[in-house]
Amino acid sequence: MAISYFVRYETTASDVEKFVEYYKMEHTKFLAKFPGIQGLQLHTQAPSFAGDSQTTNVGSTSLLAQLTFPSIISLETALQSNERRMAREDMSQNFPPFDGLVTHQAMLTRTIF
Repeated sequence: MAISYFVRYETTASDVEKFVEYYKMEHTKFLAKFPGIQGLQLHTQAPSFAGDSQTTNVGSTSLLAQLTFPSIISLETALQSNERRMAREDMSQNFPPFDGLVTHQAMLTRTIF
């Protein structure tokens, strides 16, 4: 069983595409250096589609980053690392402007199939 660390950006960025592109092309360079990280997935909004029998609620999440670690200990090490401090500096100094809520949550990951 692994652990995933989710960072959710519920943002009203003036240019969401620019925000997501910066994150994907630049900010992930910092995340890739986290000690013990096994993987990074970025989830972005998909356009509405008609194939779902339920009404699709687009919501306010512009970007959901999923960082995967082998254990809680490795996640704790990464969160206390200099690499994380550098990633937080990048966020505060270089991110394109955005308003909104940023949340961080660790969740146990069980792959079913």
